[in-house]
Amino acid sequence: MVIFLQFNSWIDMLIKAIEYWLPEKIVTNNDLKFEHPDWDMNSIGKKTGVSERRIASLNETALDIAEKACRNLFENTPGTQEKIDGLIFCTQSPDFIMPSNAFLLQQRLGLSQNLAAFDINLACSGFVYGLAIANGFLKTKVCNNILFVTADTYSKFIDLDDRSTRVLFGDGGAVTLLENSEQNTIIDIALASSGYEYKSFYIPSGGCRTLIKDNQTKESGSHDHKRSSKIHMNGFAVWKFISQTVPKQIEDLLIKNKLTISDIDLFFFHQASKLTLDSLKKQLAIPDEKFVLDMELTGNLVSSSIPIIIKKSLDKGVLKNGHTILLSGFGVGLSWGTILLKFKT
Repeated sequence: MVIFLQFNSWIDMLIKAIEYWLPEKIVTNNDLKFEHPDWDMNSIGKKTGVSERRIASLNETALDIAEKACRNLFENTPGTQEKIDGLIFCTQSPDFIMPSNAFLLQQRLGLSQNLAAFDINLACSGFVYGLAIANGFLKTKVCNNILFVTADTYSKFIDLDDRSTRVLFGDGGAVTLLENSEQNTIIDIALASSGYEYKSFYIPSGGCRTLIKDNQTKESGSHDHKRSSKIHMNGFAVWKFISQTVPKQIEDLLIKNKLTISDIDLFFFHQASKLTLDSLKKQLAIPDEKFVLDMELTGNLVSSSIPIIIKKSLDKGVLKNGHTILLSGFGVGLSWGTILLKFKT
């Protein structure tokens, strides 16, 4: 038996609205310098591009942050809540192993039961991957109005003495309202992955491969054992990998669509670090006025960095209706993805 799926080629994805939420607690570079006098925070600040980051409180989770972002969106787009028929939650710091955060958020927001809800476990490439997934749901009319949520609290996985991660990451979340539309917005999408380098950025313990047991933790007082539940990041390996793969993917996608750097109005990269972004900007020869860098007061916000800088650019009037934009996310997996789209409201 052969089953044919009917795709509506005239239906596309429209980014209708974006809202975000950041925790109230602020940790500055001076705070970190006070804790670790041996850390050269002036030099670190110049490389990371971060002077302060928002950090979730002890009892605050990605779910809590996401709920606040969604309530902001519903307040600013009246009538939206009743129309939602899809909920995608991108996070690597869920409340529970099961069920997914998407179901918990559905319950908190009082959304309809006629709702497709699920999580995706992705990090810094998550916004791009999530848009690709949502586009498929909208194009096939499985869903018509999707809440795409990105939220993480990496601070809960960071060793407080690990300089490479402590100085870089912040906590936060965003929600993007996606609707199907007859406007042609998506130009092209490229997604890629390399599990061969997964140990460059991972948490060794906590999954079923290496369970964390209370009695084992108590019996083993070693720092290494306790650190197995924290993020292990080989910063140089990740930076090298990004430098080798991301520019090529972008160049290939532009060539495929007969476009050049000059045809793109704005570039929205995952806000990994200033060092990484400066390197990508130089390799691709992107003019300063087309390049968005905004992580000084937030830190690296994982999957939420791209939607938040899009929202900020909209609010500032930098991003305008009709602009051709490029989104690029890259990180844990390792994974990377690029989307070319015509921004329309």
